[in-house]
Amino acid sequence: MATTAIPAPAGGRLRLLPELVRGSRPTVAVVAVLALISAAATLALPMVAARLIEALQTGRAGGWGVVMILVGLGATVAGALSAFLLARTAQGMLLRLRRRTMEQAFAAEVRETQRMGAGNLSTRLTVDAMNVKQALNVGPLQLPLAVLVLLGTIVIMAVLDWVLLVITVLSVGLAFAGVGVVIVALKKRYGMLQGAVGGLSERFVAALDGLPVIKAHRAEGATLDELTRDAEDVRRVEVSVARFESLLGPVLNLGQQIALVSVLIGGGVRLVDGSLTLPEFVAFLMYLLQLAAPLMTAVSGIATLQQGLAARDRFDEVFALAPEDRAYRPTGSAPAERTAAEAHAPAVSFRDVRFAYDTEPVLDGVDLHVPSRGLTSLVGLSGAGKSTVLGLVEGFMTPTDGDVRILGRERSAWSLAELRSRIGYVDQRFTLLRGTIRSNLTLGLTAAPADDRLFDALAAVDLHDVVRALPDGLDTTIGAGSDLSGGQRQRLALARMLLRDNDLVMLDEPTSQLDSLTEGKLRSVVEELAADRAVLVVAHRMSTVQQADHVIVMDQGRVVAQGTHHQLVRDCAPYAALVHGQLLLGAEPELAMA
Repeated sequence: MATTAIPAPAGGRLRLLPELVRGSRPTVAVVAVLALISAAATLALPMVAARLIEALQTGRAGGWGVVMILVGLGATVAGALSAFLLARTAQGMLLRLRRRTMEQAFAAEVRETQRMGAGNLSTRLTVDAMNVKQALNVGPLQLPLAVLVLLGTIVIMAVLDWVLLVITVLSVGLAFAGVGVVIVALKKRYGMLQGAVGGLSERFVAALDGLPVIKAHRAEGATLDELTRDAEDVRRVEVSVARFESLLGPVLNLGQQIALVSVLIGGGVRLVDGSLTLPEFVAFLMYLLQLAAPLMTAVSGIATLQQGLAARDRFDEVFALAPEDRAYRPTGSAPAERTAAEAHAPAVSFRDVRFAYDTEPVLDGVDLHVPSRGLTSLVGLSGAGKSTVLGLVEGFMTPTDGDVRILGRERSAWSLAELRSRIGYVDQRFTLLRGTIRSNLTLGLTAAPADDRLFDALAAVDLHDVVRALPDGLDTTIGAGSDLSGGQRQRLALARMLLRDNDLVMLDEPTSQLDSLTEGKLRSVVEELAADRAVLVVAHRMSTVQQADHVIVMDQGRVVAQGTHHQLVRDCAPYAALVHGQLLLGAEPELAMA
């Protein structure tokens, strides 16, 4: 289903009413006409009742009785249909609102999205969206009509009669019984709705948790489409709920009509014995029909509108997030292939690069280069800025100052889509997304490889037998009863990288949960990759560093040395301290390979 997203506010707030009308003018016009018909019928009903009383006195009540029934049914049907059509239109707007929120979260820089918080963002799709829905139900329709009917009722109010009031209370009890039936039906659907909204929120938070991997594999569009389908499922349940919610008001109104009939009978008796005059009786009927309901709507509607406006402000905060690609050229503006000069240039080059999270400096004048071929290890104590270097290369963040060149081009010469298509990336949490093993392996690929190729990649990390033994093989859902161990999940993330033909491969602590045998196989894979491309590894193990052709040593946000392992042990005191202080792991930890 194609969905037109809500555009970001241009220098102002999101305007709910214009967005509600956008693309739905005919439906909104029908809603307005039906609402006016319902209000007119409601206002006319007391006058019909008055004529009925007059006809009763002459013994010719049949015709007016039919008219009264038709007017009552007209008000009920028009009111229910207008409420349902408005709710359905509002759900279409909420679908656009939810998609825009998810789209904005994926489009912003990783740190900006993470700063706002996954849980905070997910509430926009649930609580805030529901508050907006309630405000749309009340603001455009219920409040204006309630005020109109309320004013008309006050103008024509008359003296009350306590006997008829008792009759009214007893009669309205029948309406509450009908409301109870509707509420029972709604309870089931509310449970379905909460489940659908909860599932959408859970998958959205999971996607945000894996946002760096999604961005690195250029899978924003595919992930957004999957989440949009979940949002469409929520919309379908919400429409079903709206169908029953639209009955609540009319059922109460029907109870009011039952009370009207009862009052007509009781009032007729009192008119005969002279206890009640005709004008008093008509005044009471008008009060019954037109005072209670609009007054209740007006009071509750004001509070509902306040909640909706607060929710609108929270959506504006999300829409204010700037897109991450503002510092890059549009997709396709850079050449698709590296030139001869670029092919011999360093894969990564930093010159006096600085970066800070808000006011906290992370990188301070970093100068480094990663050769166009071979294995480069990036080492240093925790917090030295190693992962930040990888984040700058991937375009997850923008340097505060300095020159960054990737694959021979200035950073600003790349589009994000093309840049990430040329880089293979495994993050330090070896993140997997909620889904099957197959979907994780093929994340971001335009064409799914054959199963043989998938198993070749799994075999390279010694995971093919494990996957074949699972109940559904490649189609086994991760985390659904047949989960993988930490080491197996890490190897699956590495296999995903092997399915891509990249000019630069970046691995953030890739062997942290691998045993000696599996790490040895990984080293063989890395050696093969490094033979014809650049491989940059954030390393914590001595074996990985010793294997490297080039080592970069970082300390407190600066590069303190670059060279081979043996050169650095001899000439770089901080690196020698890392090695001799066993801060680079030499012994292999024993890990269970479940």
